[in-house]
Amino acid sequence: MIEGFIFDMDGTMVDNMMVHHRAWQKKLATLGIEMSMAEVKEHIHGVNEEILERLFGERFTLAERKQVAYEKEAEYRVIFKDQLSLIPGLHQFLSEAFQKGIPMAIGTAAPPENVDFVLDRLNLRHYFGGVIHARNVSRGKPDPETFVLAAQSIGIPTERCLVFEDSLAGAHTAKNAGCPAIIVTSTHQQQEFEHFDHILKFINDFSEINLEEVLSLNLSI
Repeated sequence: MIEGFIFDMDGTMVDNMMVHHRAWQKKLATLGIEMSMAEVKEHIHGVNEEILERLFGERFTLAERKQVAYEKEAEYRVIFKDQLSLIPGLHQFLSEAFQKGIPMAIGTAAPPENVDFVLDRLNLRHYFGGVIHARNVSRGKPDPETFVLAAQSIGIPTERCLVFEDSLAGAHTAKNAGCPAIIVTSTHQQQEFEHFDHILKFINDFSEINLEEVLSLNLSI
């Protein structure tokens, strides 16, 4: 039985991944790495400082990686400010779940500034009993820490928490945490997730599901 929900944020709650991809592509080009959009989508995921360490090794100090990450995220917020909105159907879904008393948390690789940007501008903070972001974890996705901490923040075992995700790395994270998942196909196509056995459903957006349907999903998959 599903007892709680954990939501990824970028690409799951707000359709912003292409904005992030473009911001990363532009920033990396200034640092000497030219990537196609396909390459960005495949390789750029997780905590920003970890991404930069994977790509550049020891070229940058931790302080320098933090500064590069800050500049990239500031540019993202400027680009996305006038486009910011929830993925269709999500506001109603959150409202119904909240009214029913279902514990909900956010587990995202985004930095706190981006979390505040979304939650406060869209007045969503009251829905969530826990918010886990990049600065709350020592290991980014696909390590399970993000979702384990999110589940702990609402007092629900991970295996009873349904994760809503959009990315392959996020699907791996849910799998590693022992959480069933629903995938929002805003970033990747359904066939890209064929090797996972913990995904209960694929949706284009939240208008395609209702709360009672989600709560009755079979967790034995």
